[in-house]
Amino acid sequence: MPRDTLAIPLQTQRAFGQAAVQLGLQGAVTRLVDLRQEGSARAILPRSAPDRPEVVFLNTSGGLTSGDRISFALSLGEQARVQATTQTAERAYLALEGPAGLTVSVTAGAGADLAWLPQETILFEGSDLERRTEIDLGAGAACVMLEMIVLGRRAMGERPSAARLTDRRRVTLGGRLLWIEQLRMDQGALAVADGTAVLGGGAAFATLAVCGQGREAVADALRALPVPDGVQAGISGWNGRCILRAVADEPWPLKLYLGVAMARLTGRPLPRVWQMQGVMP
Repeated sequence: MPRDTLAIPLQTQRAFGQAAVQLGLQGAVTRLVDLRQEGSARAILPRSAPDRPEVVFLNTSGGLTSGDRISFALSLGEQARVQATTQTAERAYLALEGPAGLTVSVTAGAGADLAWLPQETILFEGSDLERRTEIDLGAGAACVMLEMIVLGRRAMGERPSAARLTDRRRVTLGGRLLWIEQLRMDQGALAVADGTAVLGGGAAFATLAVCGQGREAVADALRALPVPDGVQAGISGWNGRCILRAVADEPWPLKLYLGVAMARLTGRPLPRVWQMQGVMP
């Protein structure tokens, strides 16, 4: 058979992974109950002070592209407390064959205290990411959650003009919906991102949410924080939730500002991986 008639199907390598951590209160200390992980997803519990347990999730594939599926799950028992984060920035790369998927699922028992503080997600040219974050809080539980998005690497002269992001966030308290939000960004949105009502030309933006009974009261404390040059922020608090939104010309000043805000909200030092990068409010 002539060589030019041969058709060899290409199978693009995909990354799949699940990591699930269960923590419970033993005496006065939050301890590991169960840990399961497979594929490209991992969870690490670094040494930390007994009153400040940490969980670090990571994607060993180094980034996300078409067809990748990564899932992180965290379960907290009653009165347990934890700070959970990611080892490094998540990267969404060129996706030619459909979106990548990332799912974060958290359940927190009555009176639990959760801080979900992942590092930033970087969107590269042509990336396509679908992410879903769902947090189920028991009665009297509360959470702080962060999402920070960076558009390319400005230091490398990158500014994506074609990237897609679908980001769904949902928080329930005692079985009732407390906060829900869906962000959709595509090539059309990026084309007008310089507009004042959009990103104002910013290279990075973030949402920091505080959810739980009476947590709207933290809005005044956040408003009192100094905002660095090149960062714009707005804060709203109502009915058990406080939402901080910020946009910045460059990612680093925004990350420093968020570090100060998170430390104020949690009353604890930031996760060690944040501190290792120099974010030490």
